[in-house]
Amino acid sequence: MRTLLLLTLIAVAACTARTPPDPTPEPGSVSMFGEESKHLSNVRMLTNGGENAEAYFPREEDRLVFQSKRDGFEADQIYVMDLDGKNVRMLSNGKGATTCSYFWPGSRRVLYATTALAADEPPAPPDRSKGYVWKLHPEFDIVAHDLDGGNFVRLTDTPGYDAEGTISRDGKWIVFTTCRDGDPEIYKMRSDGSEVTRLTNAEGYDGGPFFSFDGKKIVWRANRPETPEEKAAYVKLRDEGLVSPMRLEIFVMDADGSNVTQVTDNGAANFGPFFHPDGERIIFCSNLGTKGKRGMPNFDLWIIRTDGTGLERVTHFADFDGFPMFTSDGRTLVFCSNRDNGGTRDTNVFLADWKD
Repeated sequence: MRTLLLLTLIAVAACTARTPPDPTPEPGSVSMFGEESKHLSNVRMLTNGGENAEAYFPREEDRLVFQSKRDGFEADQIYVMDLDGKNVRMLSNGKGATTCSYFWPGSRRVLYATTALAADEPPAPPDRSKGYVWKLHPEFDIVAHDLDGGNFVRLTDTPGYDAEGTISRDGKWIVFTTCRDGDPEIYKMRSDGSEVTRLTNAEGYDGGPFFSFDGKKIVWRANRPETPEEKAAYVKLRDEGLVSPMRLEIFVMDADGSNVTQVTDNGAANFGPFFHPDGERIIFCSNLGTKGKRGMPNFDLWIIRTDGTGLERVTHFADFDGFPMFTSDGRTLVFCSNRDNGGTRDTNVFLADWKD
């Protein structure tokens, strides 16, 4: 059955990927708030409608790959677009759910996680009676293929969740999150799926890893339950394939898993970390001490030094800003935001010029 599903996915990806219409962002300037002009200018909206997230550059920085729930699909699919928001094209096959896409160097090959190898329909959402939780769907596996759908490769095939993969700038290593050993931990593997190595080994969720620009460090988010009560609650959720993301801290380590250092220690939900090209700062998303619309926690972009000093708030919008990534010269930032969405809950992709 798995072989049949795999062959079906390859055929569909290669032959029937469809092209949605180009977005048409509203003309005029993008809204900015508070002290944002200290670091951001020339902000421009690239998508206009739907749930768009996790937009990332390739090494060549000539386009963006992102996930989006649009066009009537029940779950996120993977798309590519130019840096002006044009030439949007779906890369995944429209089946199952997908997440966490990333480019190989060369901009012609992508990596992402999908449940389509297990079933055509996306998995059921998590049980919200347990609070706001993430479901680490065991159906997720990591795949790769060319932009035209060719050269499809399944890179993981183990029981449990495999997702949240990103690639070193030299294209040699993939770092990802997996539940193959019970606890959600950070692993790395060669770009062909070989030499799988566990990097973290602490109770609690570890996820969302990214390499530094020089490939020597990894930054990620982690939850570390401390009290017996916290540990018991964590294990109960984990055994149901669930994670509560209400308290996540930012960590860094060497690319071999050594020298683990906790960067933040504020008790907030900190996630989506990415290194500045100088290797000494990390930009990330956090709801640290802020309240937004409807009195809910407000997520903004923050930047901090790798030693935990110099914390500074970057965005000041009363709703979601997240998933930041710098270009290699540090002059451009891509992020996702709920700003300028016409009062809807749409999340769009934005580019901004960055200044220190």
